[in-house]
Amino acid sequence: VETTPRLAQWRIENLASCTYRKSDPFKIGKWNWHLSVEKNRVLFVKLFPEVSNLTRDNPPIASFIIRVVSSVGDRRAIAHPEIKDKVLKNEDFVWAIEVPLTGKFIIDVEFLDLKTASPNGGEPCSIWAEGFTQQRSNANAIESLGKMLTEGIHTDITINASDGSIAAHRAVLAARSPVFRSMFSHNLQEKELSTINISDMSLDSCQAFLNYLYGIIKHEDFLIHRLTLLHAADKYDISDLRDACHESLLEDIDTKNVLERLQNASLYQLIKLKMSCLRYLVKFGKIYEIRDDFNTFLQNADRDLIAEVFHEVLDAW
Repeated sequence: VETTPRLAQWRIENLASCTYRKSDPFKIGKWNWHLSVEKNRVLFVKLFPEVSNLTRDNPPIASFIIRVVSSVGDRRAIAHPEIKDKVLKNEDFVWAIEVPLTGKFIIDVEFLDLKTASPNGGEPCSIWAEGFTQQRSNANAIESLGKMLTEGIHTDITINASDGSIAAHRAVLAARSPVFRSMFSHNLQEKELSTINISDMSLDSCQAFLNYLYGIIKHEDFLIHRLTLLHAADKYDISDLRDACHESLLEDIDTKNVLERLQNASLYQLIKLKMSCLRYLVKFGKIYEIRDDFNTFLQNADRDLIAEVFHEVLDAW
Protein backbone atom coordinates (compact mmCIF):
# COMPACT_ATOMS: atom_id res chain seq x y z
CA VAL A 1 0.00 0.00 0.00
CA GLU A 2 1.40 3.39 -1.01
CA THR A 3 0.93 6.12 1.60
CA THR A 4 1.35 9.79 2.37
CA PRO A 5 0.77 11.04 5.96
CA ARG A 6 -3.03 10.97 5.39
CA LEU A 7 -3.63 9.01 2.18
CA ALA A 8 -3.38 5.29 1.40
CA GLN A 9 -3.76 3.65 -2.02
CA TRP A 10 -3.90 -0.08 -2.71
CA ARG A 11 -3.68 -1.18 -6.35
CA ILE A 12 -5.68 -4.29 -7.21
CA GLU A 13 -5.24 -6.46 -10.30
CA ASN A 14 -8.10 -8.49 -11.78
CA LEU A 15 -10.17 -10.25 -9.13
CA ALA A 16 -11.59 -13.69 -9.82
CA SER A 17 -14.95 -14.75 -8.37
CA CYS A 18 -14.98 -15.86 -4.72
CA THR A 19 -11.65 -14.16 -4.03
CA TYR A 20 -10.28 -12.72 -0.77
CA ARG A 21 -7.22 -10.51 -0.53
CA LYS A 22 -5.69 -8.67 2.41
CA SER A 23 -3.10 -5.93 2.14
CA ASP A 24 0.21 -5.76 3.92
CA PRO A 25 0.11 -3.47 6.98
CA PHE A 26 0.55 0.26 6.36
CA LYS A 27 1.02 3.00 8.95
CA ILE A 28 -1.21 6.08 9.18
CA GLY A 29 -0.98 8.06 12.40
CA LYS A 30 -0.10 5.83 15.38
CA TRP A 31 -1.66 2.63 14.02
CA ASN A 32 -0.90 -0.05 11.48
CA TRP A 33 -3.84 -0.65 9.15
CA HIS A 34 -5.05 -3.24 6.66
CA LEU A 35 -7.36 -3.14 3.67
CA SER A 36 -9.06 -6.23 2.34
CA VAL A 37 -11.34 -7.10 -0.57
CA GLU A 38 -13.70 -10.06 -0.84
CA LYS A 39 -15.52 -10.77 -4.08
CA ASN A 40 -18.60 -12.97 -4.17
CA ARG A 41 -21.92 -11.74 -5.57
CA VAL A 42 -20.87 -8.25 -4.45
CA LEU A 43 -17.49 -6.74 -3.63
CA PHE A 44 -16.77 -6.12 0.07
CA VAL A 45 -14.05 -3.58 0.89
CA LYS A 46 -12.85 -3.52 4.50
CA LEU A 47 -10.63 -1.12 6.45
CA PHE A 48 -9.38 -2.09 9.91
CA PRO A 49 -6.49 -1.39 12.31
CA GLU A 50 -4.07 -4.18 13.10
CA VAL A 51 -4.82 -5.92 16.40
CA SER A 52 -2.38 -4.71 19.06
CA ASN A 53 -2.26 -3.43 22.63
CA LEU A 54 -2.44 0.12 21.26
CA THR A 55 -5.63 -0.68 19.33
CA ARG A 56 -7.23 -2.38 22.34
CA ASP A 57 -6.28 0.34 24.83
CA ASN A 58 -6.59 3.37 22.57
CA PRO A 59 -8.61 2.53 19.44
CA PRO A 60 -8.56 5.01 16.57
CA ILE A 61 -11.58 7.25 16.06
CA ALA A 62 -11.38 7.77 12.32
CA SER A 63 -12.88 10.23 9.86
CA PHE A 64 -12.14 9.33 6.25
CA ILE A 65 -13.29 9.15 2.65
CA ILE A 66 -12.88 5.87 0.78
CA ARG A 67 -13.08 5.45 -2.98
CA VAL A 68 -12.65 2.76 -5.58
CA VAL A 69 -11.02 4.25 -8.68
CA SER A 70 -10.48 2.58 -12.05
CA SER A 71 -6.74 2.83 -12.76
CA VAL A 72 -7.15 2.70 -16.53
CA GLY A 73 -9.18 4.63 -19.08
CA ASP A 74 -11.24 7.51 -17.72
CA ARG A 75 -10.42 6.64 -14.05
CA ARG A 76 -14.08 6.26 -13.09
CA ALA A 77 -14.52 6.53 -9.32
CA ILE A 78 -17.07 5.19 -6.82
CA ALA A 79 -16.98 7.01 -3.50
CA HIS A 80 -18.53 6.12 -0.15
CA PRO A 81 -20.11 9.03 1.76
CA GLU A 82 -17.71 10.58 4.28
CA ILE A 83 -17.24 8.52 7.45
CA LYS A 84 -17.14 10.73 10.56
CA ASP A 85 -15.62 9.78 13.94
CA LYS A 86 -16.03 6.00 13.62
CA VAL A 87 -14.45 3.99 16.43
CA LEU A 88 -12.52 1.10 14.88
CA LYS A 89 -11.85 -1.42 17.63
CA ASN A 90 -14.10 -4.46 17.73
CA GLU A 91 -15.52 -4.02 14.24
CA ASP A 92 -14.16 -3.19 10.81
CA PHE A 93 -15.45 -0.67 8.37
CA VAL A 94 -17.19 -2.70 5.65
CA TRP A 95 -18.38 -1.31 2.32
CA ALA A 96 -20.50 -3.51 0.04
CA ILE A 97 -20.22 -2.46 -3.60
CA GLU A 98 -22.82 -3.93 -5.94
CA VAL A 99 -21.52 -2.25 -9.10
CA PRO A 100 -19.52 -4.83 -11.11
CA LEU A 101 -15.81 -3.99 -11.23
CA THR A 102 -13.48 -5.32 -13.88
CA GLY A 103 -9.87 -4.67 -14.76
CA LYS A 104 -7.40 -2.90 -12.53
CA PHE A 105 -8.60 -0.55 -9.80
CA ILE A 106 -7.33 1.38 -6.80
CA ILE A 107 -8.76 1.53 -3.28
CA ASP A 108 -8.12 5.09 -2.11
CA VAL A 109 -8.52 6.01 1.60
CA GLU A 110 -8.11 9.67 2.57
CA PHE A 111 -7.94 10.10 6.36
CA LEU A 112 -9.52 13.43 7.34
CA ASP A 113 -8.77 13.02 11.06
CA LEU A 114 -7.66 10.43 13.59
CA LYS A 115 -8.58 10.88 17.24
CA THR A 116 -8.02 9.05 20.50
CA ALA A 117 -10.11 9.10 23.64
CA SER A 118 -9.13 11.76 26.17
CA PRO A 119 -7.46 10.20 29.27
CA ASN A 120 -9.52 12.40 31.58
CA GLY A 121 -12.84 11.52 29.97
CA GLY A 122 -13.18 14.72 27.93
CA GLU A 123 -13.66 15.13 24.21
CA PRO A 124 -11.50 12.91 21.94
CA CYS A 125 -8.23 14.53 20.85
CA SER A 126 -6.91 14.68 17.29
CA ILE A 127 -3.47 13.07 17.06
CA TRP A 128 -2.49 15.59 14.39
CA ALA A 129 -3.36 18.56 16.59
CA GLU A 130 -1.58 17.42 19.71
CA GLY A 131 1.92 17.28 18.22
CA PHE A 132 2.14 21.01 17.65
CA THR A 133 0.44 22.21 20.81
CA GLN A 134 2.15 19.84 23.28
CA GLN A 135 5.77 19.96 22.18
CA ARG A 136 6.56 23.54 23.21
CA SER A 137 8.70 23.96 26.30
CA ASN A 138 8.07 24.73 29.95
CA ALA A 139 4.43 25.58 30.59
CA ASN A 140 5.01 28.19 33.27
CA ALA A 141 7.56 30.13 31.22
CA ILE A 142 5.26 30.06 28.21
CA GLU A 143 2.36 31.29 30.30
CA SER A 144 4.44 34.19 31.62
CA LEU A 145 5.60 35.19 28.14
CA GLY A 146 2.01 35.05 26.97
CA LYS A 147 0.90 37.38 29.73
CA MET A 148 3.61 39.85 28.75
CA LEU A 149 2.08 40.04 25.30
CA THR A 150 -1.64 39.77 26.03
CA GLU A 151 -1.56 42.11 29.03
CA GLY A 152 0.94 44.54 27.52
CA ILE A 153 3.41 44.23 30.43
CA HIS A 154 6.30 46.70 29.90
CA THR A 155 6.00 46.70 26.12
CA ASP A 156 8.55 48.89 24.31
CA ILE A 157 7.87 48.48 20.58
CA THR A 158 4.77 48.95 18.41
CA ILE A 159 4.14 46.80 15.36
CA ASN A 160 2.02 48.42 12.67
CA ALA A 161 0.17 45.83 10.58
CA SER A 162 -1.89 46.70 7.50
CA ASP A 163 -5.04 47.34 9.53
CA GLY A 164 -3.98 47.95 13.12
CA SER A 165 -1.19 47.95 15.70
CA ILE A 166 0.09 45.61 18.44
CA ALA A 167 2.49 46.36 21.31
CA ALA A 168 5.37 43.93 21.87
CA HIS A 169 8.86 43.60 23.41
CA ARG A 170 12.17 44.23 21.65
CA ALA A 171 13.97 41.59 23.70
CA VAL A 172 11.58 38.80 22.75
CA LEU A 173 11.59 39.75 19.06
CA ALA A 174 15.39 40.06 19.01
CA ALA A 175 15.79 36.69 20.73
CA ARG A 176 13.50 34.98 18.21
CA SER A 177 14.72 36.60 14.98
CA PRO A 178 18.19 37.70 13.80
CA VAL A 179 16.46 40.19 11.48
CA PHE A 180 14.71 41.92 14.38
CA ARG A 181 17.94 41.81 16.39
CA SER A 182 19.76 43.60 13.58
CA MET A 183 17.02 46.23 13.41
CA PHE A 184 17.40 47.05 17.10
CA SER A 185 21.21 46.92 17.11
CA HIS A 186 21.79 49.50 14.38
CA ASN A 187 20.66 53.06 13.94
CA LEU A 188 17.65 52.13 11.89
CA GLN A 189 14.20 53.73 11.94
CA GLU A 190 12.84 50.88 14.07
CA LYS A 191 15.38 51.67 16.81
CA GLU A 192 14.79 55.41 16.80
CA LEU A 193 10.99 55.45 16.52
CA SER A 194 10.23 52.24 18.47
CA THR A 195 7.97 51.02 15.66
CA ILE A 196 8.07 48.24 13.09
CA ASN A 197 5.94 48.47 9.97
CA ILE A 198 4.72 45.08 8.71
CA SER A 199 2.31 46.28 6.02
CA ASP A 200 2.16 42.88 4.27
CA MET A 201 0.36 41.24 7.22
CA SER A 202 -3.16 41.80 8.52
CA LEU A 203 -3.67 42.48 12.21
CA ASP A 204 -5.02 38.93 12.74
CA SER A 205 -2.04 37.36 10.98
CA CYS A 206 0.38 39.60 12.85
CA GLN A 207 -1.23 38.61 16.15
CA ALA A 208 -0.84 34.93 15.20
CA PHE A 209 2.82 35.63 14.31
CA LEU A 210 3.50 37.24 17.70
CA ASN A 211 1.57 34.50 19.50
CA TYR A 212 3.91 31.97 17.87
CA LEU A 213 7.02 33.94 18.85
CA TYR A 214 5.80 34.13 22.46
CA GLY A 215 4.82 30.43 22.45
CA ILE A 216 1.07 30.86 22.98
CA ILE A 217 -0.43 30.28 19.53
CA LYS A 218 -3.48 28.01 19.35
CA HIS A 219 -3.35 25.15 16.88
CA GLU A 220 -6.47 26.30 14.99
CA ASP A 221 -5.00 29.81 14.57
CA PHE A 222 -1.75 28.31 13.33
CA LEU A 223 -3.65 26.33 10.67
CA ILE A 224 -5.61 29.39 9.53
CA HIS A 225 -2.54 31.62 9.17
CA ARG A 226 0.24 29.14 8.33
CA LEU A 227 0.87 30.39 4.78
CA THR A 228 1.25 33.96 6.05
CA LEU A 229 3.39 32.63 8.91
CA LEU A 230 5.56 30.83 6.38
CA HIS A 231 6.13 34.14 4.58
CA ALA A 232 6.99 35.83 7.91
CA ALA A 233 9.36 32.99 8.83
CA ASP A 234 11.20 33.47 5.55
CA LYS A 235 11.25 37.29 5.82
CA TYR A 236 12.47 37.39 9.44
CA ASP A 237 14.69 34.27 9.30
CA ILE A 238 12.84 32.21 11.94
CA SER A 239 13.84 28.66 11.12
CA ASP A 240 11.68 26.86 13.70
CA LEU A 241 8.54 28.61 12.40
CA ARG A 242 9.51 27.76 8.84
CA ASP A 243 9.97 24.09 9.84
CA ALA A 244 6.65 24.04 11.74
CA CYS A 245 4.81 25.46 8.71
CA HIS A 246 6.59 23.03 6.39
CA GLU A 247 5.70 19.98 8.46
CA SER A 248 2.09 21.13 8.91
CA LEU A 249 1.60 21.78 5.19
CA LEU A 250 2.81 18.24 4.48
CA GLU A 251 0.10 16.70 6.64
CA ASP A 252 -3.12 17.65 4.86
CA ILE A 253 -2.43 17.89 1.13
CA ASP A 254 -5.64 17.37 -0.85
CA THR A 255 -7.11 18.21 -4.25
CA LYS A 256 -8.29 21.63 -3.07
CA ASN A 257 -4.88 22.89 -1.93
CA VAL A 258 -2.23 20.82 -3.71
CA LEU A 259 -1.52 23.34 -6.50
CA GLU A 260 -1.25 26.27 -4.08
CA ARG A 261 1.01 24.17 -1.83
CA LEU A 262 3.15 23.26 -4.83
CA GLN A 263 3.66 26.91 -5.77
CA ASN A 264 4.51 27.89 -2.20
CA ALA A 265 6.91 24.97 -1.93
CA SER A 266 8.68 26.24 -5.03
CA LEU A 267 8.68 29.87 -3.84
CA TYR A 268 10.11 29.09 -0.39
CA GLN A 269 12.29 26.15 -1.53
CA LEU A 270 10.50 23.55 0.58
CA ILE A 271 11.81 20.41 -1.08
CA LYS A 272 9.82 17.84 0.92
CA LEU A 273 6.57 19.70 0.34
CA LYS A 274 7.26 20.08 -3.36
CA MET A 275 8.03 16.37 -3.81
CA SER A 276 4.97 15.37 -1.77
CA CYS A 277 2.72 17.57 -3.92
CA LEU A 278 4.22 16.17 -7.14
CA ARG A 279 3.85 12.62 -5.83
CA TYR A 280 0.24 13.29 -4.81
CA LEU A 281 -0.59 14.72 -8.23
CA VAL A 282 1.23 12.19 -10.39
CA LYS A 283 1.81 8.90 -8.54
CA PHE A 284 -1.59 8.97 -6.84
CA GLY A 285 -3.34 10.18 -10.01
CA LYS A 286 -4.97 13.24 -8.44
CA ILE A 287 -4.00 15.34 -11.45
CA TYR A 288 -6.96 13.76 -13.28
CA GLU A 289 -9.42 15.02 -10.66
CA ILE A 290 -8.47 18.71 -10.94
CA ARG A 291 -8.05 19.18 -14.67
CA ASP A 292 -9.63 22.65 -14.82
CA ASP A 293 -7.55 23.94 -11.91
CA PHE A 294 -4.46 22.33 -13.40
CA ASN A 295 -5.03 24.08 -16.73
CA THR A 296 -5.21 27.42 -14.89
CA PHE A 297 -2.03 26.48 -13.04
CA LEU A 298 -0.26 25.85 -16.36
CA GLN A 299 -1.20 29.33 -17.58
CA ASN A 300 0.13 31.15 -14.50
CA ALA A 301 2.83 29.12 -12.77
CA ASP A 302 6.58 29.57 -13.04
CA ARG A 303 8.01 27.85 -16.12
CA ASP A 304 10.65 25.93 -14.19
CA LEU A 305 7.96 24.56 -11.87
CA ILE A 306 5.77 23.53 -14.82
CA ALA A 307 8.78 21.75 -16.32
CA GLU A 308 9.28 19.82 -13.05
CA VAL A 309 5.64 18.71 -13.10
CA PHE A 310 5.96 17.43 -16.66
CA HIS A 311 9.21 15.61 -15.82
CA GLU A 312 7.33 13.80 -13.03
CA VAL A 313 4.51 12.91 -15.44
CA LEU A 314 6.98 11.60 -18.06
CA ASP A 315 8.86 9.57 -15.43
CA ALA A 316 5.56 8.03 -14.28
CA TRP A 317 4.63 7.11 -17.86
